[in-house]
Amino acid sequence: MEMKKLEELIARAKESKQKRLVVAAAADEPVLEAVYQASKEGIIEPILIGNEEQIKQICTKLNISFEKVEIVNEPDDAKASALAVKYVREGKAEIIMKGLVQTSTLLKAVLDKENGLRKGSLLSHFALMESPFYHKLIAIADGGVNIAPTFEEKICILENSVEAFHKLGYQCPKIGVIGAVETVNPKMETTIHAAMLTMMNRRKQIKGCLVDGPFALDNAVSKEAAHHKGIVSEVAGDADLLLVPDIDAGNILYKSLGFLGNATSAAVIMGAKVPIVLTSRADSDRSKLMSIALAAAMK
Repeated sequence: MEMKKLEELIARAKESKQKRLVVAAAADEPVLEAVYQASKEGIIEPILIGNEEQIKQICTKLNISFEKVEIVNEPDDAKASALAVKYVREGKAEIIMKGLVQTSTLLKAVLDKENGLRKGSLLSHFALMESPFYHKLIAIADGGVNIAPTFEEKICILENSVEAFHKLGYQCPKIGVIGAVETVNPKMETTIHAAMLTMMNRRKQIKGCLVDGPFALDNAVSKEAAHHKGIVSEVAGDADLLLVPDIDAGNILYKSLGFLGNATSAAVIMGAKVPIVLTSRADSDRSKLMSIALAAAMK
């Protein structure tokens, strides 16, 4: 079940019960605006943790009302993050969103061995992109968390991403493992990793998806480019996910699509017990809303 527009995330989120979203350090204008819009859409029920006075001041400035929303006064960022995690652990919330707090502070609370939300061995960034130049939504992983993933970590990133797709209703997402070239080169470790992931998938060691690579970017997203290079693959030109070699490649691709390609994104952190909405100040208002919708649409 493929999606062509990010707006479909809102529709899918409305198909299930309203999710409770807790914001850590919520005194942030863009975040409060996005949370308010998501609440108006009826896809989340917010809980705001942070400096209560500042939260109310921002709401007044933006002319928005959280009158019936639970606001927990906790000005300390680390304590607000720990409290947000506690709300999830106790079943009071099903999504965490980063407010005006350092990412490292929030993730430290999420990964706390005793009181955190650890599920697997690795957290990873999953960005779903809507580009006017591609025939459906396409995801990128990992352009935001893991700097130079090992082969074993790439397996975790892939599995986290496949889990996200499954939660969105995809039965068998197509994964293109990309790099600089589409041929296996013993001098280029990324191509070896791509070939190994492909073989593991074919031998059912990696399940629930279709993996192929190595691909250069052009033949992962263009059937014509793949045809010119003699590549025969179900994934070529029709990838649902681009698995990148490192954070440099992923981050540059993600921002190039947004700032030069007029694409809109929705992004979450996967690998914890619940999705984590982690938006950037550079993200558009629509991207922030769609990131909340992405988390809320996961069943």
